[in-house]
Amino acid sequence: MIERKEKQHVMWVAEGEGDAGRGFGFTGAHFHDNWANDNFRKATLNAIAWIAGLEVPEGGVPSETPDQEELKANQDYENKK
Repeated sequence: MIERKEKQHVMWVAEGEGDAGRGFGFTGAHFHDNWANDNFRKATLNAIAWIAGLEVPEGGVPSETPDQEELKANQDYENKK
């Protein structure tokens, strides 16, 4: 548990044998503003590319940092702030 300072898993991957496929689990999208974090976004994009069987670029999948207007435009619910 967090209060006992135990390590927590927030991301995991699995790869089956042969044509069994690949999977990716992730608990990090609780806060929409996290998408403005370049490392957060890159890890997610890298995982998606890996699942799709694409080669992940050495520096990771590039993407531009969204600004606050872009983040607000992509909310799944009305922003009450």
